[in-house]
Amino acid sequence: MMQDQDANQPLIVRHALVTGVASGIGKSIAARLLAEGWAVTGLDRIDVHMPFESFKAISIDLTNHDLLRELLGQFKAVDAVVHAAGFMRTAPLGALDLEDGLAMWRVHVGTAEIIANAILPGMKSGGRMVVIGSRTAAGAAGRSQYAATKAALTGMVRSWAAELAPRGVTVNIVAPGATATPMLNDPARAGTAPKLPPIGRFIEPSEIAALTAFLLGPEAGAITGQQIIICGGGSL
Repeated sequence: MMQDQDANQPLIVRHALVTGVASGIGKSIAARLLAEGWAVTGLDRIDVHMPFESFKAISIDLTNHDLLRELLGQFKAVDAVVHAAGFMRTAPLGALDLEDGLAMWRVHVGTAEIIANAILPGMKSGGRMVVIGSRTAAGAAGRSQYAATKAALTGMVRSWAAELAPRGVTVNIVAPGATATPMLNDPARAGTAPKLPPIGRFIEPSEIAALTAFLLGPEAGAITGQQIIICGGGSL
């Protein structure tokens, strides 16, 4: 979030790197940050257009980790990173597909690891990282492989937060329950239909974006290593 400055001083625009900006949660987060005055570089496998001069889209397959490392090596510095890219494949025991599990691990965990390894060491005090996890990390029938990748993020994020806390850099997870995104209608998860939360509706991407924007701002400097669940009462 931009801070008030003296009129004689140059305007400081914070820069965020956001993955998965083509749709759903990542798109909503990018739009929220842009509306708040951030510059955003968005990574996704398809071309993305947003009506902001401060938005730059880069088309990249996030599973191509060699190409991702090369791209990240060109970044001088960013103030914040949001890893929102992800997808779900579901299957019960007896029908687990190793390749599906590896593909989810590569996007959710491997990509987060490569981005953090390239960006976080150079962050100055006040730097931020938010990873989009899932309430499913606690376990859910038919979603064991997806849950495993999201649970792994918790251990990584807490470890990174412990390393970076003395430098004033925070790392957190926002873990939504069922959210009104295209993923809800993905045929690949047809066997495990989403459950409506007790609040009587699905979580809105804008609600996840609002929390993420707060965690990236100056007032969240004392919050680090946390998994914050947005589930509409589904955890009750």
